Amino acid sequence: MRILQFGRFHNEQQNGGVERHQQLLCKGLAANGLDVVYLVAAAGLEEKDEIVDGYRLIQAPSFGTLFSTAVSPSQVLRALALHKEMPFDVLHLHFPNPLAHLASMLFPSNVKRVITWHSDIVKQKRLLAMYRPFLQSVTRRADALIAATSAHYSSSTQIPKDISPEKRRVIPFGLDFSSLDLTPHSESVRKNLLSHANGQAIIFALGRHVYYKGFDVLITAMEHINAQLILGGDGPLRTQLESQVDRLGLKHKITFTGGIAEEDLAAYFHACDVFCLPSVEQSEAFGLVQLEAMACGKPVICTQLNNGVNVLNVHGETGFAVPVRDSLALAERINQLLQDSALRLKLGAQAHARALQVYSLDANTQQHIQLYKELTQFKAI
Repeated sequence: MRILQFGRFHNEQQNGGVERHQQLLCKGLAANGLDVVYLVAAAGLEEKDEIVDGYRLIQAPSFGTLFSTAVSPSQVLRALALHKEMPFDVLHLHFPNPLAHLASMLFPSNVKRVITWHSDIVKQKRLLAMYRPFLQSVTRRADALIAATSAHYSSSTQIPKDISPEKRRVIPFGLDFSSLDLTPHSESVRKNLLSHANGQAIIFALGRHVYYKGFDVLITAMEHINAQLILGGDGPLRTQLESQVDRLGLKHKITFTGGIAEEDLAAYFHACDVFCLPSVEQSEAFGLVQLEAMACGKPVICTQLNNGVNVLNVHGETGFAVPVRDSLALAERINQLLQDSALRLKLGAQAHARALQVYSLDANTQQHIQLYKELTQFKAI
């Protein structure tokens, strides 16, 4: 069975939860014997074609991004050429992504189309007004629509309501939790982080420094918290966030790490006492970083977005949810956990159990394979 996973990016600067999910899914599918091509836009005009974790990764030339979308006409042309060389059985698209929409329109009708709906389009409201009819049309024509939680369907204002229940699938995202085990190297990094904190509690937050992550709200909350905040990741708002820290006089409390190497990531999750996801918009529809923290036995404090974020992190069971953009409520919940070690450990243990029971990569992979088989009636996997 040949699967084309049509994605957005593969470079660290652009990667987010969507890209993380696709990479893990490609790895899991390839490990189960499927022929997988993962086609994305490159960071520049140079094409790359290589084997990664058993699947074929192709990065098509790109002129950069516009409105968070890759400007890569060659990505669509490459998809069509690959299909002509050796036809695909399934075209798996991940929305929002207008280029994926275009690819779906141009592919032959006999290729089964699967769409994973990661989130609604939130920021580009004017463009959405023009694009929405086309978005809903291509979504209706899909053979299957996947969301990580039922809340993705109930909270969306852009998924057509008339899509039949038979087409709607809920497949929880999954992680390879072995990557979060401490190694001698990451244990050394963890000890260094604890040493740098000098006995203070550690709050960890991680993600691209973009508008919907709400890191400015978390920085403001740190005025009322006696702890160290490690803010991982990078992005267009980093300079603005650093200026906010300077203005509030919080440099002694907050450390910016920039991008964190994959081999170091486990150290940060294991070193922290609390993980925080302060997102402020529906663009944050799940939060894989929450799942990583939970798998490491850490309680999570997120915001009440009434979508998949709050399905994953269950208020009062695996952590807490606070009102959006409420820095005082955020500080209050963080302080509650930092001051009550028994509660912190209890929620962390329950978070660990929920992560492993519900969100494994193997379960996610097998459910995708079963769906592909149903759609194509493919037997010899």
